[in-house]
Amino acid sequence: MKLPFAQYCNAKRYTLVTLMLLLLNGCDGNQSQATVSYTKDIQPIIKQHCVECHVEGGAGTVASGLNLSSYEELVRGTKFGPIIKAGDSTSSTLVILIEGRADASINMPHGNRPALSHQDTQKIRQWIDDGALNN
Repeated sequence: MKLPFAQYCNAKRYTLVTLMLLLLNGCDGNQSQATVSYTKDIQPIIKQHCVECHVEGGAGTVASGLNLSSYEELVRGTKFGPIIKAGDSTSSTLVILIEGRADASINMPHGNRPALSHQDTQKIRQWIDDGALNN
């Protein structure tokens, strides 16, 4: 059965518009950033800024129970509970502490150690927002 010419054109136009929208959807410029890797991106930040105190026997581990020597320990958190809420960096204690949104006496890194760079903080935020995976 053949379609009348007007219906045929409308069907072709609908198909063409649908295909264009699908293609343009992938070009909106709002695509998420590249995946942040725990092993390649997060672990080096932790080693540089945190492990000095947060390892077995370290002052930070003794005080809080937070041992950052492995992914499993990081996810376990402190004796007070988890510090990461996968998918929600804004509510994650880790981010609150490194951004200085907690009491000054517990902000991290502690004492006179330099704060994390904005870039490092954003990597940690993205990693947590992406699910805090062991990747």
